[in-house]
Amino acid sequence: MKIAIASEGKDKKAKVDTRAGRAPYYLIFDETKNLSETISNPFSIGSGGAGFSVAKMLADKTVNLVIAGEFGGKMVDAMKERGLESHEFTGSVEEALDNFIK
Repeated sequence: MKIAIASEGKDKKAKVDTRAGRAPYYLIFDETKNLSETISNPFSIGSGGAGFSVAKMLADKTVNLVIAGEFGGKMVDAMKERGLESHEFTGSVEEALDNFIK
């Protein structure tokens, strides 16, 4: 299982970003909480629907679960089409991992 977390920073101590499509980073972890990849979100700045593009980017990385503070409806739909789950969470990246991996 791969978990992508929208993050304000590049490590586990960073806060989960409230903007799923516009988060500056996505941190990808495996089911043992090991950080496997840090992605600088190329869609964090600009106009238009970032959520659709982020959903495709994460699906291409074979992510199963995406965690962010909030998701737009179009992003949720785009993730569902690609078989990705979404969960909203407020707190640090580390707390999100602890909450979703038991």
